[in-house]
Amino acid sequence: MILFGESLNVISTKIGKQFKEADPAKRDPKPILEEVELQKTKGMDYIDINLGPAKKFGEELMPWVCNLVQEAAPGVPILLDSSNIGAIRAGLKVLKPADKPHIVNSIMVRPERYEEMVPLAAEFDADFVALMWGPDGLPRDENERAALAVELIYFANEAGIPNEKIWVDGIVTPVNIQQPQAICLMDFQGMLQDIAPGAKSTCGLSNISNGPPVHLRPILNQTYMVMLQKYGMASVISDPLDDGLTAIAKGQRQDIVDLIYGVMDGNQPDMASLDKEMQDYVKTVNIILGTSLYSDSWLEV
Repeated sequence: MILFGESLNVISTKIGKQFKEADPAKRDPKPILEEVELQKTKGMDYIDINLGPAKKFGEELMPWVCNLVQEAAPGVPILLDSSNIGAIRAGLKVLKPADKPHIVNSIMVRPERYEEMVPLAAEFDADFVALMWGPDGLPRDENERAALAVELIYFANEAGIPNEKIWVDGIVTPVNIQQPQAICLMDFQGMLQDIAPGAKSTCGLSNISNGPPVHLRPILNQTYMVMLQKYGMASVISDPLDDGLTAIAKGQRQDIVDLIYGVMDGNQPDMASLDKEMQDYVKTVNIILGTSLYSDSWLEV
């Protein structure tokens, strides 16, 4: 599983303070450089720069951040994330060749967005994330996701971007309020290669645990990553501090993967034969599949 490090984000207290500082002379590069170094040591394959809206000075800020990241992690590919298209363009202009193509993260399935942003990705030979967020917002099911994917991928192909440079994000939603959507995304993920052979995929993994108590977030994220992997998910936007998730993603916990795949295939294990860690993964698979009703105490039942 490919990991996109998510923590260089405007919502981070430490990083966001620098991203929101209008005066370049007052910005401190140290927190950004430290975060990039951390992500390198934690095994992140790409680094995501998320400025958020960045309406006022994004076109100046994005190149500054890009250059800092490239200084601290030469050769590491970068995702550029902002709703400010001018900031994305300014960032792309300063990016140097990396081990893999840089990525524009992300392009929604709305003509006012993709008609400008897809040619921008093509101009700079960047990959892009195709976000399945359409004119009506979140798709209701896998079929609506498929229709949106066809629309955007066809447009990108016509602009000269092959499927192999497109990372489709079917959108992860919180399991505690939209439990059926977790299954819809897996079903859509299983359809993707029929829709767009060669296309890659990604997702904002931590959305699955957005809302449940903090101590439950890691096992939700880890379990759902494995479940999506079974359906062909190629990458996730990941928390660099979740060492357990990174270990699973990098093939170091095949026991967990085998257990989760088995439960997904309908093979419920004898819980008494499992230790507490493995029991928790089984319970979490059943929560995500909807075979158990969600509650914040599901691991205690």
